[in-house]
Amino acid sequence: MIGMEPRTEAPALDFNFIHLDPITGQELGRATWGGLPHSMNDVMPFIYSLHMSLAAGEIGGWILGVVALIWTIDCFVAFYLTLPIPGKNASKGYLARWKTAWLVKWRASAYRINFDIHRAGGLWLWGMLLIFAWSSVSFDLNGFYTQVTKFFLDFDQPAWAQSFTQLPVDRAPLEWEQAQAIGVQLMAEQARREGFVIERPLALYILRDQGLFEYRVRSSLDIGDKAGQTSIIFDAYSGELRSVSLPTGQHSGNTLTTWLLELHTANLFGLPYRIFVCILGLAIATLSITGVYIWWKKRLARRKSLERASKTDIHLLSENA
Repeated sequence: MIGMEPRTEAPALDFNFIHLDPITGQELGRATWGGLPHSMNDVMPFIYSLHMSLAAGEIGGWILGVVALIWTIDCFVAFYLTLPIPGKNASKGYLARWKTAWLVKWRASAYRINFDIHRAGGLWLWGMLLIFAWSSVSFDLNGFYTQVTKFFLDFDQPAWAQSFTQLPVDRAPLEWEQAQAIGVQLMAEQARREGFVIERPLALYILRDQGLFEYRVRSSLDIGDKAGQTSIIFDAYSGELRSVSLPTGQHSGNTLTTWLLELHTANLFGLPYRIFVCILGLAIATLSITGVYIWWKKRLARRKSLERASKTDIHLLSENA
């Protein structure tokens, strides 16, 4: 897949990416990222964009980032709410009292079953819910994620988020063939230096606004089942190496981030884990529905309580009149 964009002052293209056969170079199709789909090739890019940013660009990404942050905080709040109340049923041990939060009483009322499914389901899946919530923050609120991770771990922020020198105004960037050759050479040097094995090349990107090329490969340091995150950044004009990003073993924070990314995208442990993530998605939807139902029932109870209190106050006032 090759990303396409028009030259300066040229008319806009009606597609963003072109798919080519890796052997023959024959065109297989075109796709557009962003906006509503106009063909079958645009459906999956649209779904991906909807998932990552509500198909609303930067604003949508910010919205989902804030939601992910609230979800992360809610994981800890919800966990705390399952803990036994101090002093209540003190004759039982702490774990014995907490045990009920992990179980569902199937012979209870419909509301109690709904409540138990919400509470117990959240507890059994708590670790994975936190992983998906916090990894979602890294996607859409990367600046906040970076600062938090830096506070606890050794973390090197993504190359695309770093600041580099000002772009030259009197020079053109390297041609793609030159950039490809430089990327191969620089990556080979880093493989010898850092002791990893290059398995296959994956991508070459130009970060035009920053005057950089990114060359990405899959290496022995990658943990995912597919693709890879081993990359280098070099100057788009001089070919000078600017940074190296290794998915594991370089910085503890980056290694953790790689694990979060691969777990979130179901790119680990083969088909069984992908099936688990599919089921997890259904479970998250169930937790959302049961949570809304609990909120609605409690809201009705509060309204009825306020109405009874209001009627009681009116009755007392009429008696005292």
